[in-house]
Amino acid sequence: MFFQWLKQYVPRSLYARAALILIMPVVTLQLIVTIVFIKRDLEDVTTQMTTTVLREISLLRQQAGEIKDPELYLQRLQPYLAPLTMAARFVDPDAPRPVNELSLNEFSGRVVRDKMQRELVGFVAVKFPENREFLLYFETPAGLLELRLDRRRLTAAAPHQLIVTMVFFGFLMTVISFVYMRNQLRPIKKLADAAQAFGRGRNLAYSPRGATEVRVAGSAFLDMRARIERQIEQRTLMLSGVSHDLRTPLTRLKLSLAMIDEEDAAPMLRDVSEMQALLDAFLDFSRGASTGEPEAVDPQHLAISVVEDWRRQDKDVMLGELSGSGTVLLRAQSMRRALENLISNAVRYGTRARVSVALTEKSLRLRVEDDGPGIAAAQRGDAVRPFARLDPARNQDLGSGVGLGLAIVTDIARAHGGMLRLGKSEELGGLQADIVIGR
Repeated sequence: MFFQWLKQYVPRSLYARAALILIMPVVTLQLIVTIVFIKRDLEDVTTQMTTTVLREISLLRQQAGEIKDPELYLQRLQPYLAPLTMAARFVDPDAPRPVNELSLNEFSGRVVRDKMQRELVGFVAVKFPENREFLLYFETPAGLLELRLDRRRLTAAAPHQLIVTMVFFGFLMTVISFVYMRNQLRPIKKLADAAQAFGRGRNLAYSPRGATEVRVAGSAFLDMRARIERQIEQRTLMLSGVSHDLRTPLTRLKLSLAMIDEEDAAPMLRDVSEMQALLDAFLDFSRGASTGEPEAVDPQHLAISVVEDWRRQDKDVMLGELSGSGTVLLRAQSMRRALENLISNAVRYGTRARVSVALTEKSLRLRVEDDGPGIAAAQRGDAVRPFARLDPARNQDLGSGVGLGLAIVTDIARAHGGMLRLGKSEELGGLQADIVIGR
């Protein structure tokens, strides 16, 4: 629970999370090493070297003593300057008084300046020119003395070399690791794409690759997909075979009833017609969403053509709001069958129906509304089950179905990776059926 607030900042994709896991330790390690190096090692080394120079300056001042003549003062220092690799001269009293000169990235120079300012008597200023020299100005009995020495006597020759090297090789190794990591994650992404496509009714070419665990998961997915396809095929063949076998005796019954008096045969003809409708419903359910291959379909054009077909039958079916534009990968015949089933229920149990389409970047929504009695909220879960017939929400006497209409629509929506949602129409007052499919 403590880390729940972090979820909104954590990337959602596998690539981004893996990159974050890879980069965060490297960056953290480099920051820690840099801080420790600058704050402890570099500062300590600079302080020790500055202390050594301060001792040498103290020796020079002892040798010169309280001499106030500048030339004599330098003569006293001359035997010691060469061994100490130093050079000294007095600043012209009429010249401007020197001030500290340090660049913004001169961390070691600040350590030197602060230490000499605290411990060197008569300290005036320090300068770090670009020629890798160090200039120190301090007061003596003979005047303002300028002491020149090599900067390497006080600071490391390349204080940032370790940091630059560490950052460069850390970045290089991170890039190499990311390339290898991307190659390892690619099979997982392909497996996810194949599973998502299969959930939406499409089969993508996929072969297991990558690490052993990924190969095992990929092989299991292929076996599962093959079993599901075989099961769907067997269901289709079974129901189609049963429907086909029953058509022959029904045809014989129709021929026999045709020879009987119409008044006596009328009730039996109605029963035969109802049985024929039942067989057609079974056949539609057996086909499910397997008709055709997914193709780019304009959902608005599909809805318009379905509505026009119903209007030619003198049914009160109208178009609602059509928002968005573009195409979606759909099985056109299956989606047309789903819309026709919803409209058929709407005009059967109501007097008018309305079809609307909403297409966004993430989803497609096909909505069919009617002004009928609707379906109670407690019965909507049962309404989408096969062979479910509801009463009194839907009067069974008004139709000859067997409760497969909404089940077929649900099957088609799921085959496209979507769902069927039932609700109440706010404007018409009847049932509102939404087919929602992710893009």
